[in-house]
Amino acid sequence: MDQAYCAAAVGPRGPRFARLGACRWLAVLACAVAQPALAADSPAPAVDPALAILQKIQAAAHKLDYSGVFTYQQGPILQSTRVVHVVDGTGERERLEMLDGAPGEFVRHNETVQRLIPEKKVVILQTQRFDRFPGVLINDGRNIPAHYSVRTDKRLNRIAGRDCTMIELTPKDHERYGYRYCSDVKTDLLLKAQTLGSHGGVIDQISFTTLQVGENVSPDQLEPQWNTKGWRVLRAPMRAIDLVKMGWRIPAPAGFVDITQVQRPMKAGKQVSQLVLSDGLAAISVFIEPFDKTHKQALPKGAVHKGALNIYGTRIGDHWFTVVGEVPAQTLRDIATRTEYVPLATSK
Repeated sequence: MDQAYCAAAVGPRGPRFARLGACRWLAVLACAVAQPALAADSPAPAVDPALAILQKIQAAAHKLDYSGVFTYQQGPILQSTRVVHVVDGTGERERLEMLDGAPGEFVRHNETVQRLIPEKKVVILQTQRFDRFPGVLINDGRNIPAHYSVRTDKRLNRIAGRDCTMIELTPKDHERYGYRYCSDVKTDLLLKAQTLGSHGGVIDQISFTTLQVGENVSPDQLEPQWNTKGWRVLRAPMRAIDLVKMGWRIPAPAGFVDITQVQRPMKAGKQVSQLVLSDGLAAISVFIEPFDKTHKQALPKGAVHKGALNIYGTRIGDHWFTVVGEVPAQTLRDIATRTEYVPLATSK
């Protein structure tokens, strides 16, 4: 897969870059969908029980102090990351240290993320507008009950020395994968997450192997191990766009809503447009760039598969259209083959 796409992933759920592998979270550059405020005298709508469970897991990921090591497994590949998360008077602070492969860290303060690349002595400034393990929700999750059946196992499980409750989400159609989560009985913190294929088999998984929660977590662990004085600091500019006004008609699978639309610079000064769709758990990214008629740049044509991540690329007019997501390959193929591009006179 083209490394420019991987850079786009890390530059923004690369966290859900905490699951490791830049391409792994390419599909998850997501920001929350704002909801209209309710009138003061309007009763709050009842929350679906399944969604309430996921919201508790989400809240625990944001509000608790915790530190430990988690592993991400994708087929034969196993990667480990050390995480430290502390909430103080300034908000959320977090440090992620890559324990396998090339050294690197992510240091976060609320939505501001510094990606440290010691080999190149570079700091990449990013904005986190998504969530990542041990969080589960990409947006408010309101579409989840309509598209997933939820079952809670009454038997307790045990992960990283802690009792947890297993929750399984089975899709009601063939356009998304299923999930299995195990949340800590005492704190609701997510301890393990698995992505399930159409026959219920595990496609990939992420799990804590060691974990401390609460007052034993020291803020001193948030300090990066490298002195970045003198390193280059990079920030990739992005601007909001409207793909409909640009002539694009991109069909979203049932339950998936528009999360964000941006344009970013990529290799050789090219501008690449990105659309992110999500149903609350899964995310799909659409990348649109000028077609390279010289074929100097390798592009993912047709379907490409890597664990839960699928990629589908095709040419539409003078553009190269790439769809990336942790959904079945057919879902991405349907989006690509049903997309229409009709340049508008007003867009010239």
